[in-house]
Amino acid sequence: MARILITGANRGLGLEFVEHYLESGDSVIATYRDENSSIDLIEKSNERSNLKLLQLDVSLNKSLNSFAENLGDTPIDIFINNAGVYGPRNSTFGNVDEENWIPAIKINAIAPILLTQLIIKNIRLGADKKLIYITSKMGSIDDNKGGGAYVYRSSKTALNAVVKSLSVDLENEGIVVALIHPGWVKTDMGGPNALIERDTSVRGMTEVISNLDITSTGNFYNYDGSIIPW
Repeated sequence: MARILITGANRGLGLEFVEHYLESGDSVIATYRDENSSIDLIEKSNERSNLKLLQLDVSLNKSLNSFAENLGDTPIDIFINNAGVYGPRNSTFGNVDEENWIPAIKINAIAPILLTQLIIKNIRLGADKKLIYITSKMGSIDDNKGGGAYVYRSSKTALNAVVKSLSVDLENEGIVVALIHPGWVKTDMGGPNALIERDTSVRGMTEVISNLDITSTGNFYNYDGSIIPW
């Protein structure tokens, strides 16, 4: 039985990850930002003894530090950094402004490295020692043929760069680091026109995660296991 830490677990892919690992018999620590938007997750925690909830707002340094203190010395086998935002939908050329850009960069690219630094001791105490960051194919410079989406694209490209460096810095400790694109999924972020269901995405991603080892650290994966160019 592994212990899995999942951020942004109150809905969408995060909640699907929680359900998958609970059904697999693993122990899950799930984070949520506020109770009003986390009813399903909170109800699930009342039903499952292998699910623990901790409050976390990744946009606030105080919340990040409090979360790490509450986590204490709990060993973590797999960390899934799922929390993220899309930002303004109209961030096309001529509509980009600093006010909307900075929060997305902070949540999508800066918060993951800050949180990782705070919980690395927990990962070192774990058995699997896997750090997983949910990213997007829209962060691939090679794949960008459509332009636009300046805020979201740049925040995910920044995350990719951060995580690639992490993989290099932590490789000698045997810590496996990977980025995974979940596909275009029918969630609040992905919208109703998306191509795949949540369970299809998460089944694929969890299979990718289970197959990772130190020889595959630092890669950018699609949910089906294929490699995405940077």
